[in-house]
Amino acid sequence: MRLTTKGRYAVTAMLDLAMNAPGGPICLADISRRQEISLSYLEQLFARLRRAGLVESVRGPGGGYLLAQAPKAISVARVIDAVDESVDATRCGGLSDCQQGDTCLTHHLWYELSEHIHGFLDGVTLGQLSERQEIQQIASRQRRRLDGDSILASAP
Repeated sequence: MRLTTKGRYAVTAMLDLAMNAPGGPICLADISRRQEISLSYLEQLFARLRRAGLVESVRGPGGGYLLAQAPKAISVARVIDAVDESVDATRCGGLSDCQQGDTCLTHHLWYELSEHIHGFLDGVTLGQLSERQEIQQIASRQRRRLDGDSILASAP
């Protein structure tokens, strides 16, 4: 099974947004700094997330992004699906043409595994993740690091 950077980064950025947006819109530059994800890559991901109706953009001073729904309503699978990522364990992309156009011996095993993984990720929401103590501790550390970097950058 292969989940690429696109899916991992989308979930990470959306969880960051879920944990930091209660105070208002979050700019992608802040997510980029906290999560160490390229700003241009985030812009591409958020364009897809916006088209999927998972985030809303707010323009102007103090603008940025907000979740379009409550964190408990957004599953990890929806985020991954929104960026056209798959959790497919088959070699054929689920098309059953793994062996010179025919189904291979283990196709159904890998297809069922992919379905189980997708089902698992569909049962986990951003809200559930954001309530976990270890994730809250990591987010707190990341905010402190970002705040510390801002203080150092503004020092004379």
